[in-house]
Amino acid sequence: MSTGFQPGRRNFLKLSAFAGGGLILGFSWSDAEAESAGIMNASRFAGSISFNNYLSIATDGAITIMSPNPELGQNIMTSFPMIVAEELDADWTRVKSVQAPLDTKAFDRQLTGGSGAVPHSWKRLRQAGATAREMLITAAAKRWNVPVSELTTENGVVKHSGTGNKATYGELAEEASKLPVPTDVKLKEVKDFKLIGTAVKNLENKKIITGKAGFGLDFYREGMVFASIQRPPAFGSKIRSLDTDAAKSMPGIIDVVKFGNNVAVVGNSTWEVFKAKKALKIDYESDVKPESTSDHNAKFIEMMSSDKATVRRKDGNVEAAFASASKIIRNEYQCPFVAHSPMEPMNFFAHVREDGVELVGPTQTPASARTAVAKLLSIPEDKITVEITRLGGGFGRRLKFDYVVEAAELSSIIKKPVKVVWSREDDTMGGSYRPSVRYRFEAALDAQGNLIGYKLRGVGINVGNSTREDNFPSGAVENLLIDSVDYQSPITTGAWRAPITNFLAFAEQSFMDEVAKAAGKDPFSFRNELLEKAKTKPVGAVKYNPNRFQAVMKEVKERSQWGQKKGVFQGFSVYFSHASYVAQVAEVALVGGKPVVKKVYAACDCGVVINKSGAEQQVKGGIVDGYGHAMFGKLSFKDGIPEQNNFHNYRLVRMKEIPEVETYFIDNGIDPTGLGEPALPPTGGAVANAIFKATGSRLKNQPFIEEPLFNKPPVKSKVKQSGPLS
Repeated sequence: MSTGFQPGRRNFLKLSAFAGGGLILGFSWSDAEAESAGIMNASRFAGSISFNNYLSIATDGAITIMSPNPELGQNIMTSFPMIVAEELDADWTRVKSVQAPLDTKAFDRQLTGGSGAVPHSWKRLRQAGATAREMLITAAAKRWNVPVSELTTENGVVKHSGTGNKATYGELAEEASKLPVPTDVKLKEVKDFKLIGTAVKNLENKKIITGKAGFGLDFYREGMVFASIQRPPAFGSKIRSLDTDAAKSMPGIIDVVKFGNNVAVVGNSTWEVFKAKKALKIDYESDVKPESTSDHNAKFIEMMSSDKATVRRKDGNVEAAFASASKIIRNEYQCPFVAHSPMEPMNFFAHVREDGVELVGPTQTPASARTAVAKLLSIPEDKITVEITRLGGGFGRRLKFDYVVEAAELSSIIKKPVKVVWSREDDTMGGSYRPSVRYRFEAALDAQGNLIGYKLRGVGINVGNSTREDNFPSGAVENLLIDSVDYQSPITTGAWRAPITNFLAFAEQSFMDEVAKAAGKDPFSFRNELLEKAKTKPVGAVKYNPNRFQAVMKEVKERSQWGQKKGVFQGFSVYFSHASYVAQVAEVALVGGKPVVKKVYAACDCGVVINKSGAEQQVKGGIVDGYGHAMFGKLSFKDGIPEQNNFHNYRLVRMKEIPEVETYFIDNGIDPTGLGEPALPPTGGAVANAIFKATGSRLKNQPFIEEPLFNKPPVKSKVKQSGPLS
């Protein structure tokens, strides 16, 4: 680097805050260890120095954090400032957060996915706040000619008890900016946190409820045009013939453009282009056999017996264990494709000019989107700017950038700034679904009911490895085999909230209960025995923490009063994903002879909870998402075309069907781990296990609503019941 700083070191930048003075600290997000700050001269800021985020303190006391990660509802634009404000001892009422544009020279990991934003930035943000605080204290000490050790800070004010002197951070900002940046600052002990761990309102709440949050659909640029794109309805098909005359003659339509297998209708408003798109006359043909759901099911069954499986993990002598077993349990579980269905459909703005490209919109992966556009248009990436708007949901769909690329390609063709907007039908039928998967589990028990052998085979569509071979119970079973078979299909798939584990957890935890029952053991005791074995006699690598597993299990068992309630049937599930641990107990009542999920208890270990309010909502949202899709979610295909295209026939959970949820967190002081996704995987298993307790029916396929159990004639009851599916 031309600045003389070594890559990988954390560096801070101090300088006057714009024309109004004040202190700005730049701090690195790229160093995993978040080392102490390096010293920089203000004059160097004008150069190409690579810094990743900025904490600014204006002379009026306002504190601003520029947040690089896209905000899609995970509350990152509140939790990031909270971490800085905690170490800074800031006045929270003066803190605001601003979404940063894409800048890969300044920011590391500028994306949203994998529940990794807070774990990645935790130490960096704390270091930034603590460093700024020490500089402000030093400035006050020089002003008052007193030792630094005699000064304290609180709510954005530096105080000296001996003299009664005090000064706000804004009053000290300019003086602080002239001081050397300290190379070693002390961070707070977790026990001393005042802001972190409390319930704080989302900083964006007012903007959201007043329509000023700035979602992609809100973006408007004077002179831009709108476009709606007709894509092939069947995966693997292409255009044979096209008649655009009727569409072109409709009001407000500027042009109809064919590019690749897409046809874009360009006009003055979304209503006009949506309406004209329906007037297109397109005939399609296909080079591949269009697939139907029945084809997938048949292929799954065939591949379960394939001799071409890829071994993901093998411990011990699995064949001998099964040959000597006193009891063998087998079962298979299958899930369908599901759509992401974010509230805000895909959309993006692009303006391709001779001197560069401007991109604006909701994306989880702005850097990857820019790279793809640069490759498409054969231009350098530094000629492309990306402004990130707030995302109206993503759940993994916006990790892909097909909709960004098509907006840029269309703008380059029509030579105009254009905003491409997908309809709900486009969104549902446009691909990148949660892949359909089938699992086969086998367990071998000895005469004492001990698990001595375990097999798992996963067959998934376009996923490569449909297992998580190192997750529990791996490491706790002497003889274990986990393998997978990949089924290639023209139907496009992608990450869906808690990829792979969103269904694998249901299947595994349902099977675990089945094995526990066969062994004559309580679900908790059975899992605890295995976790003890993973601690005391581990087999191969153990890549989870058994103690943290047991802690959430103990917590949810006590909170739910497991086995002590009358009138409800309880089901248990526990899962580890994204470095966090979540245990759940679902409660089911029989209403009219049918099972109704009334309540879900969740105990979570995600390390230090930054914002209790935001954390609770993440867990509740994950549970609602997990329950709703396990119960209702399904996309089926006929001749390569989705049979569901909007919410009238693609079923989501409804408000009245949502059970009560109670959330609890383990306070262990460990650095934060993921939370946006870990609460979803255990939910299906907890619900299915509770339903088994209530009815004796083991649910093996999703969505549950299609199982015979839910399609029996209701039993009449004189007592009026309320709740989901009642």
